[in-house]
Amino acid sequence: MSPLFKPFSLKSLDLPNRIVMAPMTRNFSPNGIPGANVAEYYRKRAAADVGLILSEGTTIDRPGASNDPRIPNFHTEEALAGWEKVISTVHEAGGKMGPQIWHTGMARKPGTGPHPEADSDSPSGLTHTGKQVMPAPTMEEISDIADSYARAAANAKRLGFDMVEIHGAHGYLVDEFFWDVMNQRDDKYGGTLVDRAEFAREVIGKCRKAIGEDMPLCIRVSQWKQQDYAARLAETPEALGEFLTSLTEAGADILHCSQRRFWEAEFEGSDLNFAGWAKKLTGATTISVGSVGLKGDFFGSFKGEGAEVASLDNLIERMERDEFDLIAVGRALIQDPTWAQKVKEGRLDALEPYDGAALMSLN
Repeated sequence: MSPLFKPFSLKSLDLPNRIVMAPMTRNFSPNGIPGANVAEYYRKRAAADVGLILSEGTTIDRPGASNDPRIPNFHTEEALAGWEKVISTVHEAGGKMGPQIWHTGMARKPGTGPHPEADSDSPSGLTHTGKQVMPAPTMEEISDIADSYARAAANAKRLGFDMVEIHGAHGYLVDEFFWDVMNQRDDKYGGTLVDRAEFAREVIGKCRKAIGEDMPLCIRVSQWKQQDYAARLAETPEALGEFLTSLTEAGADILHCSQRRFWEAEFEGSDLNFAGWAKKLTGATTISVGSVGLKGDFFGSFKGEGAEVASLDNLIERMERDEFDLIAVGRALIQDPTWAQKVKEGRLDALEPYDGAALMSLN
């Protein structure tokens, strides 16, 4: 297990190992305010050898950003006071943590969330089926949305977080700009894949200015969308390289490359996974993720399905050859806050299968 427990450093971030707690929506923050139970949830993982914790998605200050009033906000005095207690608790346990800054975009159903009267922000006012449901936002409105991300990033720095992640994956707002199905703009925010990444570059640039040069900035990206699991932004390594390089050149230090199963090859002719290709093409730090330590991907968990424990041999082999830098663990850490500690101690026979009921409480 030694490759998992090599120290890692990037700018001001020093980690004792390569294990990251993946960001996972939990819906346990009434009125958008994380309480003592949320702080304790993260503290347990920090105290049990998780190197870096990425928070559940936490929303920016746009009325239509959230689709559930129990999702935490990263704005309002009360919510930020809650997050200040979370990061203080994590630091007291010896952990490192970054918030995942989020806007659900058109994935939010109209009439939901803490502001049901609000419109959902989008690139073009289109649903994933191509239906026009609202006017496309103006360029000035898009710039205002990017400012909201920057305000959240500034709050993270002020509260003492160790890094920041922008959610740019899974068919949420930033990813909707990447996706030609939902981005049909004919201005600087539309066009080719690299052109459609202009909004993300603007968000990254404004967040970088808000947090300074020494605080690591990460963006989570994915080919698949919750609206279409088979969707792909880039069909070739060349297209992927141009796209991701435009994000790192804008100021992203880390590419968090989400796929359903980390062991699957991204392109034919190579066994490199998504994060492996991202590192090879850009030279940036990459995080891989996808069904680590469990059989079956996470979509079954939405139906309450469990999953059996899987071997870590393939993960260790990939980390030994430096295919990617960090590995994010999701459901296994929801199930068992001491997962990383057990792996470190070689107690693999004590690892627990995932129980779908684990989503019903903060363990």
